[in-house]
Amino acid sequence: MANLPELIDATLTLEQRVALLTLNRHDVRNALTGTHLIDDIVAVAEWVNLCEEVSVLVITGAGSAFSAGGNIKDMAQRRGDFAGDAATLAQRYRQGIQRIPLAMARVEVPVIAAVNGAAVGAGCDLANMADIRIASEQARFGETFLNLGIIPGDGGAWLLQRLVGYQRATELTLSGRLFDAREAERYGLVLEVVAADDLLPRSLELARQIAAQPARAVRLTKRLLKSAARLPLADHLELCATFQGLCHQEPEHLEAVQAMLQRMR
Repeated sequence: MANLPELIDATLTLEQRVALLTLNRHDVRNALTGTHLIDDIVAVAEWVNLCEEVSVLVITGAGSAFSAGGNIKDMAQRRGDFAGDAATLAQRYRQGIQRIPLAMARVEVPVIAAVNGAAVGAGCDLANMADIRIASEQARFGETFLNLGIIPGDGGAWLLQRLVGYQRATELTLSGRLFDAREAERYGLVLEVVAADDLLPRSLELARQIAAQPARAVRLTKRLLKSAARLPLADHLELCATFQGLCHQEPEHLEAVQAMLQRMR
């Protein structure tokens, strides 16, 4: 059994090649600042890449919220992550919350966000860092930074337009409005909307379906999907050729071929 990283404000389990990370500061609606959740998320992202027993990572929140993003009380009192002059704050963003999108972008396995409740501000952006989002009917989303007189400081403006297009991302970001799970589904921001009691079972069901696939090929396929957005076709095909050459040497490939032949008999 893999050694799990020690977390402070989140819990982590590993079963059937699926890692489940639960943000566990429901007392502050799983705010990312003013807690240890930034360190916990980054630690899990780095651990996943090193642990060959993991094929899928699922992220959800405990309590009523997925994540409320930044701690507004800390903002009001200019304390903690929000204390200091402009240069100090800029450096604190780089060394703090901006570590999450960089770490999540490097995760080698598929990530599913099981959005159980409010995902606003940086919490919305965290959900958007996942490869797939499944939302409870109780989920609410919002790029709410402008409502507080600040900008999306953790990459939200980069993330959202890649999911819903520039025009819709502009409207959602500049209005700062909240929108529900069904609206998010219409925009393609979430894959499915399910009843609250079905959220985790459905998310884990999908995770296990993916985790049942050959593990090394899953990681390589995610890398192809992520790189396709920035590579010209010729370069993408060259990467495909290299990865395919690797896959054909893997025992899991030969095992999958034999299993397919058995099913065809």
